[in-house]
Amino acid sequence: MISKHKARKHEIKMSSTCTFILFKLVSIVQLRDDIGELVETTSFPLDFPANAVGFIPDTENIYPDLLATTSDCLRLWRIVDGKAQPDSVMHNVANMQNSQFGSALTSFDWNEVEPRFIGVSSVDTTCTIYDVEVGAAIGTTKPTAPFTVKTQLIAHDKPVHDIEFSKINGGRDHFATVGADGSARMFDLRHLNHSTIVYEDPQKEKLQRLSWNKQEHYFLALFAENSQEVQILDIRMPCNILCRLRNHNGPVNGIAWAPHSPHHICTAGDDSQALIWDLQHAPRPVEDPILAYTAGGEVNQIHWGPVHSNWIAICFNKTLEILRV
Repeated sequence: MISKHKARKHEIKMSSTCTFILFKLVSIVQLRDDIGELVETTSFPLDFPANAVGFIPDTENIYPDLLATTSDCLRLWRIVDGKAQPDSVMHNVANMQNSQFGSALTSFDWNEVEPRFIGVSSVDTTCTIYDVEVGAAIGTTKPTAPFTVKTQLIAHDKPVHDIEFSKINGGRDHFATVGADGSARMFDLRHLNHSTIVYEDPQKEKLQRLSWNKQEHYFLALFAENSQEVQILDIRMPCNILCRLRNHNGPVNGIAWAPHSPHHICTAGDDSQALIWDLQHAPRPVEDPILAYTAGGEVNQIHWGPVHSNWIAICFNKTLEILRV
């Protein structure tokens, strides 16, 4: 994840499992312009491997420099003088009455319009939206911490694999989820008594990840587990696929829309390929990508830089690379 904090525009955060199986690590690295290399600025261990990491989307430098991780729970970390300090621990509240531990989390997303909102997805079929008040306790929700549960809802019939806020209608209240039941669903924080199914896989294949277009807010990309195909949807026409991207020769692992263009998306997968597609003529079939890069191994993470839109970060094996588009 590339930082959106203006003062840290060259910083990237990644999680990795080192050679020692029990040692899990999150590293923050920075591109040194003077030497043209990525340099680790700080790192900190985790009890469990992180499946998602992300800086607070604070382009105006209003909030402290925070980052979040999910694994067994949602954790917030505060960067102070270049070092990461624990800030808050938020367990999934669904099963806290029956156990001291909540259900494992699968992903999370910061709300870019209201950065104090964080949505998390869980294997227990729920999603939880936390309202984080930086630096002060604003709720009495147990366990005591500087956060309160804004709402929790049963989102799917099976584990929820991913969640992401949309910028539709101002970007504050809408988010989408995908899960192991093969569906993609839209929610509105103001009307959580129902959801809208925007896509259902005909074979009920488990949907793994989703990503909203940063410019055309009705376009949604997603892919299924072990699938070599990425589907592009226009949610104004629910359950209809706008186009399919099919050039990968192995399972897709990541998708990232361009932050500056409504027509471009990058996909990456087990075939070691990172592919950039031009969708400006959709719904006409998109046969081939316009750019391709072959990495030194299976690409498992991809992120398109929000500040430097000509940067794409990919991870493979034990390597982080920055690609210049």
